[in-house]
Formats: sequence, C-alpha cells, structure tokens
Amino acid sequence: MKLNDQKLRELGKAVIQVEAQAIADLEDQINDNFVAACKLLFECTGRVVVIGMGKSGHIASKIAATLASTGTPAFFVHPGEASHGDLGMITKHDVVVALSNSGETEEVLTILPIIKRLGVPLVAITGNEKSTLAGFSTTYLNVAVKQEACPLGLAPTSSSTAALVMGDALAVSLLEARGFTRDDFALAHPGGSLGKRLLLRVRDIMHVGVNMPSVPESALISHALLEMTEKQLGMTAIVEANNRVIGIFTDGDLRRMLGRNLDIHSTPITEVMTPHCAVITADILAAEAMQIMEQKKINALIVVDNQQCAIGALNMHDLIQAGIV
Repeated sequence: MKLNDQKLRELGKAVIQVEAQAIADLEDQINDNFVAACKLLFECTGRVVVIGMGKSGHIASKIAATLASTGTPAFFVHPGEASHGDLGMITKHDVVVALSNSGETEEVLTILPIIKRLGVPLVAITGNEKSTLAGFSTTYLNVAVKQEACPLGLAPTSSSTAALVMGDALAVSLLEARGFTRDDFALAHPGGSLGKRLLLRVRDIMHVGVNMPSVPESALISHALLEMTEKQLGMTAIVEANNRVIGIFTDGDLRRMLGRNLDIHSTPITEVMTPHCAVITADILAAEAMQIMEQKKINALIVVDNQQCAIGALNMHDLIQAGIV
C-alpha cells in the first residue's frame, strides 16, 4: 500500500482517541477494590512482587519500577522463571501483583497455588473479572477495555495502556499516603539531571581556598583584574580584613568602567565594584543558585558563612558543567 500522509495522520489520531477513551473509562474502576489494593500494598512489610507475561510482563516491569521509585519497595519477577526457582524470591511478608489481560495466562496460573500456600496477598490487574486469576486474587482491579487500538483487535494496545495507567494510579496514591517528598524522590534518583537538581548543593561545586577569587578592599583595579584572570570565574570578591564581603567586581563592571578612562594602576577597586552584592550560603541547592542568577540577571555569586565572610564562589558555567542547567 502506498503511504499517504493524511491517512497516516488519521490512523495515528484514531489510536490516541481509542486509548484515551480506554483510560477515561478506568475512572469507574477506582472503587472499593482499588482502595483494598492500596491498603494491601501500603501495609506490606516486605516487597511488592509484580509479575506478568509477554506484553503484560513489560507493563509489570514498568509498574514495579514506578512503585520502587516512589516509596513502595517493589521488583519484577518473570512468571516463567518463577516456576524454575525464582519463586524463592517471594516471601510470606510480600504482596504479589499479577498482570494478565485474559486472566488465564498459563505461566501466571501455574504459580498461583504456591502463592496461595505462602499466604501471600494477591492483587490481580486483569481485563477479565470472571477469570481464574481474578477469582484467585485477594482483590482485583478491572482494566477491561472496549476495544484495542490495533485495527485487528490482536496487538495489546489499549489494554496494556490501561494496565499501565492503573499501576500509576496505585503508585501515586501510595506516594501521597506515605507522605513521600521531593527529598525522598531525590534519594531514589541520585543519577542524571533530576538527581543533581534535587540533591546537589552549592558546597558541592563552589570554588574554595586558593581557587576562590578574592582581593582586599585596599586593592587596585589592576590587582583585581589579575585575580579575575587567574581564577577564571569572571569575577572577584572584595573583602574587608576579616574576609567579610563588601562587594563584587565582575566582567560587567569592567565593561562599564572602560568608558571612564580610569587608571587601573592607581584607582582603588572600591570605586568601581558593585557594593551590597547578592550572596548565597553553601547549604542551598545548586538549582536555587541558578534561579537567583536568572532572576538577578547575573552570572556569578559569592558564597558566604553566617558572618557574611567569603568562603567560596561559583558561576553559571559551574552550574552548566554540573548538569543543573
């Protein structure tokens, strides 16, 4: 068949419409069974073990990952492997969540008697409330759909989407019930930009000691320029004898100074510095430092202690290099 642009757009939209309706229909299934399932998972003293075969297995794996990252310890077990030793991963303290659209998946049904013998609660997510799986469960969640988005009615599309959304509903409801916070989320996501934004603090990336640009208030402009050039942060702090910050001199201040025809070898830095400059503390999030820079339209900040003494410095490049931006 020859590809037709308009036809392709129509087919894509049709899939989205069918699956969107399947998700909308799920709202009626947020009922007493859903509440019972949430309570079983919330009160679980072990782990939530999520199982599923084929496409349901892929969805089960994603649900387990979402639960684990939002405060509900969980992992995925392949039902085929479970029959060959992996059932040992399930303990009497766990809760099993089993996915099967038909509710009659052989590999899943094979291990149900063992789960029953262990006395482990079973939550079924199935599209057939009269299935063996639903009948075997402690409680079941009905994710039946009116039609698959596949025009052949064969490939799991709407059904797998509905199961995934029901899993998300469980995970987010439990997140709220546990009082799971942004800090908790960050601890479970230390890698990547998300973890950096939620965990990385100014103290972790600021320049300190000999790497921090700083000159005394008695310094001349030439001295400040040498310090800026050496430390390569596009700025230098101006400090009193006790290291208390009284101002900052930046590349922007240098550009504004050029039109004044000042002698850099005789003019004190205090004449051209920016007094009462913005400062931050070392314990704030690096992401907050970025917000301050954006709001004030500046590219660098001095880090101070409780006595307003300079202890470090950072610029926008440091934030970019750290993956904050």
